Amino acid sequence: MRRFLLVSLSALSLSAVVAVPARAAGEDYGEYSRMFSRSAGQFWADGRAAGQWAWKPLSATTSEISWGDPKSWPPDYAEKFVHAGSWVMLDGWRDNGTYYRLRVTKEQIGDAKCGNLRTIATSGPQHYVKWDIPSQAYCLKAWGTLTEESSGKVVDFGHTQIWSPPASCSAPAYGTRRCVKQWESWWDNQGKPGQAITRKLDRDNYLAKGVGMAFGVRQYFPKPWAAEGHSDWTW
Repeated sequence: MRRFLLVSLSALSLSAVVAVPARAAGEDYGEYSRMFSRSAGQFWADGRAAGQWAWKPLSATTSEISWGDPKSWPPDYAEKFVHAGSWVMLDGWRDNGTYYRLRVTKEQIGDAKCGNLRTIATSGPQHYVKWDIPSQAYCLKAWGTLTEESSGKVVDFGHTQIWSPPASCSAPAYGTRRCVKQWESWWDNQGKPGQAITRKLDRDNYLAKGVGMAFGVRQYFPKPWAAEGHSDWTW
């Protein structure tokens, strides 16, 4: 489940993505993610492809993104996102021949340090990211369940994100671009139903304007790992 979130690779030494604050007026998530184009790309680590992503728009409001090994493409895994008003919502993902439906029991939004939190939802899909990019960083916290539709099995999860406004960034294959950064921490009790959720992943993700996903990945937990965008295309 959520292989890209939970994948753990050996520690690698790569050049850092550097962010410098910049103004975000008039920009939206679609410009950085390329969510509504048939876009794709690869991110590399240690001189070779570490993974590949590809968006597949399903309608004017819905798109799914696949993550996997370029050597065995296409993968079974794909996450489903919906643009609804001022938000991009995460509905769930498909994998292992079934669909994992994500529903929240509580969501909060706060400032860049996850302070001043207020509840924004207690049901429905997850508020994943604001569509219009604000000029200030913001925090999102979500708790809820993942239901494996083929079996009815339920996993409890917690997901904290901090989204930062656009800033300059760089990667060897591209030079300097403009990125939004997502820091996220994912917790769940997969394999231990009814027990407390435990931390599975902490990392930074950089999305570059006009390039797309995984322009930079800096994983901190469960082990240090890093990758950088290497190429992108449309299909």
